[in-house]
Formats: sequence, C-alpha cells, structure tokens
Amino acid sequence: MKTRIAILGYGNLGRGVEAAVAQNPDLELAAVFTRRDPAALSLRTPGVPVLAAEEAPAWADQIDVLILCGGSATDLPVQTPQYASLFHVVDSFDTHAKIPEHFAAADAAARAAGKLCLISCGWDPGLFSLARVYANAILPQGKDETFWGRGVSQGHSDAIRRIEGVLDARQYTVPIPAAVEAVRRGEQPALTPRDKHLRECWVVAAEGADLERIEREIKTMPYYFDQYDTTVHFISAEELARDHAGLPHGGSVLRGGVTGWDGEHRQTVEFTLKLDSNPEFTGSVLAACARAVHRMAEAGMSGCKTMLDVAPAWLSPCTGEELRAHFL
Repeated sequence: MKTRIAILGYGNLGRGVEAAVAQNPDLELAAVFTRRDPAALSLRTPGVPVLAAEEAPAWADQIDVLILCGGSATDLPVQTPQYASLFHVVDSFDTHAKIPEHFAAADAAARAAGKLCLISCGWDPGLFSLARVYANAILPQGKDETFWGRGVSQGHSDAIRRIEGVLDARQYTVPIPAAVEAVRRGEQPALTPRDKHLRECWVVAAEGADLERIEREIKTMPYYFDQYDTTVHFISAEELARDHAGLPHGGSVLRGGVTGWDGEHRQTVEFTLKLDSNPEFTGSVLAACARAVHRMAEAGMSGCKTMLDVAPAWLSPCTGEELRAHFL
C-alpha cells in the first residue's frame, strides 16, 4: 500500500518534493496545499488537487504524511506545531540554534494528538548531522569541521535583496581549499569563519543606486558577511538570469581524530555532497523521511523526532531481507 503524501507550500522545495515522490513507486502525491491562489499553480503530477491551506484539516483522514515546505524564519515555527496536531508531519527546519525550542513545541503538539513529527530533515541539519554523530562516536579524540558550498545560500541572497537599491542578488558560499585540505590531512587547524569560507555576491542594483553604499552594507552586515572576506559584483538582470539561475549547493563534514594507545595514528572521516539542485535534493530527503514517518507511526511511535532517531531501514523502500542482501 502506498504512502499518501501531501505538500504544504509549493515553492522551490515543494516542487522538489513533488519530483521526488514521482521517483518512488511506494509513495503517491495526494494533495498540495498553498497560501497562494490554488488556480494559479500548475503541478507536474496529473490528477492531484491543489487546495487552499485552510482546507488541509479536512484532509486529515486522507493523508498519511504532510510535508511542510515553508521557511524556517517565520513559517515552520508556527506551522509545524499547528499541523502536528492533525497529521504526521515532516519539516526541514534549519535554524540550528533554535532546533531545541522548535523540537519542544512540535513534541508537545504531536504528543497531545498522538501524532509523529520528524523535524529538521534535509542535508544540514539532517544527513550532515548523522555524519557528525557517527564520526564523533567512532573518533572520540578528534575535531569536526563543516564546509558548505560552493553553492547558493538562499538566506544570504535574501538578506542582500533587502538592502535599499538592490533589485535581485545571488550569494555563493565558497570553501577555502587550503582549509579543507588541512583538515583532510588530519592537522586539526584552528579555523575562524574567515579562514574557512569566502562569500561571492552577484547583485542587480536599481538604476542610479549608490553602489558604494550597497557594497559597504553587504560587507559589514552582522552575522552574514562581516566575519568573511566578501566580494561584490554588480551585474545586469539579464546576466543574473543567464549565469546564476540555478540553485547548486553542497559541502563536506570532516572529522580528524587519532587512534591507538598513544594516539599515533591519524584517521579522517569525510562525508561530501555535490548538488546541482539544493531544493530537489532536500525534497528527496524529505520524501524518504515521509516514508520513515509513516512506518514509525504504524509501529506506534508518536511525539517529535529528528533524523538522529530514525533507523536507516525506516528510510529505505527495501525490505530488511533486501537490505541485508545488497547493502551490508
């Protein structure tokens, strides 16, 4: 029997989830809910209804898992507890520092309703989180480093677009090769944010805008750019559309450690992603997590979980026998 999936929010991530569901024969898309005009959306999957978000509660008995595709800043802190009282839910909340409070709110709502909620699914947090936990468990004497990119940071790009005089922008996070290689060699260097990443900004400015002011505001923006070496390029809207339309990303989690009685042997663990499409890959992770949530809920689990609580076998469409035969 297929797992019936619904999507709330049909932006880049929602479209990525739709494509992922279509690739998995054991999943089916039952509905898409949107805060926009449903008539304005055109799905790639035939026969799937597009409905106003307000209609979602009426579908509680027709959906196995609801995948929330809103943003972490303002959407998911409200939506996840709200919908976890009605559905088994998966989200991709990615504000690392606020995960504990998001977990607590979602857990309270899901437990009260007897539902299962899986939060912070994706690749970081998510797959990178798993890599860090595995590596720390195996190499207790060591040090982690996470490098992101080269890829488009949608949050940083949005921060640039909020500057007066900016019409559009893309920001690329770029790992510094020397830092990556030093960690790979097991040197465990002391690295600052500036040592680890560069930031490249491609900006479309309004006609007559003060370019020096825009560049200064970007480079001095707290938390986003002030701790990094940042370059700003002003280009036309046509150039941005031609050369920067995609949403690639990726990165690596590395842990260097030592083993042996005297720590004489260096060991390095590395997990790397190279993504042509960040939202499509993240959508694929969410689809696999929806499969896991359905199985875990059928096994009687409830409350809030993260990917650290999900056994690998729950994520896979394969049976235990198939997993043992082909993946061990």
